[in-house]
Amino acid sequence: MSKPVICIGAALVDELFHATSDMLLATTNDAIVTKTAGGVSRNIAHQLAILGVPVQLITVVGNDSDGDWLRQVCSSAGVQLDATITKEGLTGKYTGILNVDGSLFSAFLTNAANHLITPEHLANHSDLLGSASYILADANISVDTAEWLLGFSQQTGIPFILEPVSVPPARKFRAVNLSGLYMVTPNEDELPVLCSEQASMTQMQIEELLDNGVQHIWLHNGKMGSALYKKEKAITLHAPNIEVRDCTGAGDGSLTGFILGKFIGLDDMECLKLAHTLSAEILQVNGAIATHLTQEKLLGLIEKYYPA
Repeated sequence: MSKPVICIGAALVDELFHATSDMLLATTNDAIVTKTAGGVSRNIAHQLAILGVPVQLITVVGNDSDGDWLRQVCSSAGVQLDATITKEGLTGKYTGILNVDGSLFSAFLTNAANHLITPEHLANHSDLLGSASYILADANISVDTAEWLLGFSQQTGIPFILEPVSVPPARKFRAVNLSGLYMVTPNEDELPVLCSEQASMTQMQIEELLDNGVQHIWLHNGKMGSALYKKEKAITLHAPNIEVRDCTGAGDGSLTGFILGKFIGLDDMECLKLAHTLSAEILQVNGAIATHLTQEKLLGLIEKYYPA
């Protein structure tokens, strides 16, 4: 059996309020609401499972109906939960308010308990972690836990990927020694907070992270596409021109596509094309998961967005 990808971090209930007209402040806005399973690491695990990749999710859910529902959604998709924690109380929730064009107006995160994913918990499941092909964690986990994972990666040779998520959780990693990290995946807002104040420009920030031992920096530039930097070279790829329905989960999908590409042995440029293709498909559906895709269908769509 193939070695699983192990995803560590947030699992949440996503409630998304889609405005039906331009947002107005300090008054009532009409909206359509949807409820989906979310959380960065959970989204990636779910999408990987749908695409035929064996996956384990280490996360935290409450012992409430939402927690039971999240477990059922994950299990139905094929996500294994052998080391997931069930806590007393409410399951975490992400409440997103979307503009009429699908872009994010604002969001709230409540009852998340990622601090319970401790180094001690991971050490108790070191055999499971040692079976991984890749280990991914989102920056919602604690610094101590991320440092433990980085040390585990260095000891075992299993590549460790850190997804910054957003500026607040990314900021706490500014002073962390990330030497040996396989890849970090910031956007243009998250990149500066990972670096010292002396690195005031994008190229300086990239060089600082590479000089500090990060092996790959994958910089996301929204509609402009993305760039993958490593010591030897950098490659860039434009984003497809599409009509966005819902921005939720597009970044998670992009990273899912990249990991899938590495899992099946594609080179860096083909991984970027696969990543952008999956992200484009997710941007055109409601919610964070492209449930209409199989691995075969996704691979066939690369030609649609990036014709030879």
